[in-house]
Amino acid sequence: MITQVSSSLYHQLVTFFEERLTLKGYQEPQVSLRKEAFARFKDWGFPTLKAEDWKYTNLQPLINQHYLLNDAIPGKNVDTSQAIIKGLDAYRLILVNGRYRKDLSDVITEPGIFVSAIEDVANNELFAVHFAKYADKTDNPLVALNTALHEGGLYIHIGQNIALKKSIQIIHVASSSEAIFNQTRNLFVLDPNAEAEIIESFIANGSTISLNNTVSELVLNENAHLQHYYLQTSGEKSRYLNHTEVKQAKHSLYNNYNCSFPGSSFVRNNINVRLDDTSVESHLYGVTLTAKDQLVDNHTIVDHRMPHCESYEWYKNIAQDTSTAVFNGKIFVQPDAQKTNAFQQNNNMLIGDKASILTKPQLEIFADDVKCSHGCTMGQFDDEALFYLKARGIGEASARVLLVHAFAFDVTEKFSNDNVRAYVDHLIEQGLIIE
Repeated sequence: MITQVSSSLYHQLVTFFEERLTLKGYQEPQVSLRKEAFARFKDWGFPTLKAEDWKYTNLQPLINQHYLLNDAIPGKNVDTSQAIIKGLDAYRLILVNGRYRKDLSDVITEPGIFVSAIEDVANNELFAVHFAKYADKTDNPLVALNTALHEGGLYIHIGQNIALKKSIQIIHVASSSEAIFNQTRNLFVLDPNAEAEIIESFIANGSTISLNNTVSELVLNENAHLQHYYLQTSGEKSRYLNHTEVKQAKHSLYNNYNCSFPGSSFVRNNINVRLDDTSVESHLYGVTLTAKDQLVDNHTIVDHRMPHCESYEWYKNIAQDTSTAVFNGKIFVQPDAQKTNAFQQNNNMLIGDKASILTKPQLEIFADDVKCSHGCTMGQFDDEALFYLKARGIGEASARVLLVHAFAFDVTEKFSNDNVRAYVDHLIEQGLIIE
């Protein structure tokens, strides 16, 4: 049980829920699902620092204020240029405050691909099979809140044996004239032997405060392959609470590339991968570069439940100024998960005396025939390497950029898309503070 601290947003949501349920006229089973989820949220309340998973992440300053809970967006003009990736050939799908803007988005003409606003598919049979079946089994109260009150999001279904010829870039735009609380819900389903690359970019228009609570459920059926990118480049006044739940079947492959850069003052990413079938493979890669008073908190769970599965996780944090980067990676190897191969590594670089990095790699093994390892390092700029580069005529600013690129290279070299890799390299260089 999480003790609820009084907050203006909490009381606002309690009042809003009953009104919204009546106004929207939801039908069963949506009504019951939302009511049950909101009851769980009320029991738990918002997480506080007393909860182990939130002890470094204080939500109170974010929720102790009033927000606009519903924004009418039809016709709103938005600028997506910040999310453009040079050389990337992709279908672009635009979400403004979580709402799918079909009028601003590309039409995917390839056969076997279905894209819809999530509110338009409540009666879709496949959607009903998967929606709220995975993330809602966690004890995250923000997932329950999202299930109860989500407004907008995307449903993407990729049919059997379909390999997308182009990437899908989902551009999340936060844009409002006053402080707003957005709740977006996504469901992506890949049928057997489907292959896709989904790139999610997070940006903001203007300088208005936004708090964004997003939940995504990803279902990979047998032998499905998904390359999945998170690129966080939003503005200082945009705050993000992201929960990603991945369900994988036999022989499926899920690769997640999670990148955050100077900008958004508060980012919390929960990425949970459940290896529920045999011969499943999952890779999680992360690069975090923070600055100013920014907080970026990455919590991952890789849960091995069945035999002959493999997971590989590597996160790199670079903290500058008075910023804070948090990494908590958990690997569980359950009793039935024999022949598991699991690897986790977290490397950290502090730039300056006031930045902080909090790291907690965890490995819990309940099986005896496994190959598992995890580790963590913490350091600063290598002064000898910096001197070596400067002695060969490289200026100090360029030398520091080279050293940070070298530090991040173990992760960025794993990126499957060369254009995204070049874009991330540029953002790293752009976000470094050179004195």
